[in-house]
Amino acid sequence: MNAPPRTQFARMAWRGQPVRIEYAWVGSGHAHAPVMVFLHEGLGSVAMWRDFPARLCEKLGMRGLVFSRPGYGRSTPRAPDEHWANDFMHRQADEVLPAFLSAVGVAQPPWLFGHSDGASIALLHARNHPAAGVIALAPHTMVEQISVDSIEKTREAYVAGGLRERLARYHDDVDSAFWGWNEVWLSPAFRAWDIRQEIAAIGCPVLAIQGLQDEYGTLAHVRSIARQVPQTQVVEIDHCGHSPHRDQPAAVITACSAFVQQHSFSNH
Repeated sequence: MNAPPRTQFARMAWRGQPVRIEYAWVGSGHAHAPVMVFLHEGLGSVAMWRDFPARLCEKLGMRGLVFSRPGYGRSTPRAPDEHWANDFMHRQADEVLPAFLSAVGVAQPPWLFGHSDGASIALLHARNHPAAGVIALAPHTMVEQISVDSIEKTREAYVAGGLRERLARYHDDVDSAFWGWNEVWLSPAFRAWDIRQEIAAIGCPVLAIQGLQDEYGTLAHVRSIARQVPQTQVVEIDHCGHSPHRDQPAAVITACSAFVQQHSFSNH
């Protein structure tokens, strides 16, 4: 049961330009079920989630909304000469996500499930916009050397290894997806990126999950969230790298189920 969901497209404007967004609904078919929005990592897409969103949402009785951000999957690719600014995650949180939710008719504050860059985007969105809750897997709250080192190795694998060919299965324009992410993360100016103070404005409950063997970040990220956002629950998972939903899906689903049940829908 690893097939990705069937996708459709939403059309919206972003920064004065028309943008096509690939998305899919998964999980509960009940039109009034709570919605959980899935925000992928820096090299992700709808297809790269595989069946995890559907499995989680079926367990929770939710409707899952999975989408590929601009530049990824089958969404509008990044222009070859477009270089992302240091605030690219802020733009996704404050501009792209609200416009997309409006385009597909999500009116109630959704639950947000983000992985890596997507987790950071979810946190940034929740600081300024209503959300029922945030589940953040392997989030980034600042730039660590371990992240830079691993991203440099990823670039080597993309240029000289087989990573480009593997990723090409999931993106219409694989260079758009890879270089947009890689160039900004490895730019010297991005070392100053830090959202720890900003996320203190989050008012909804947060579940922060980190693998103890995460090759892209330390526990400093989830612990910084807990310091800034008192209503945070932290779950640390052993034998788990940067993708807990792939490395330890059962543990993630169990933690998410307990978290969502604790913060019942009626409160939001």
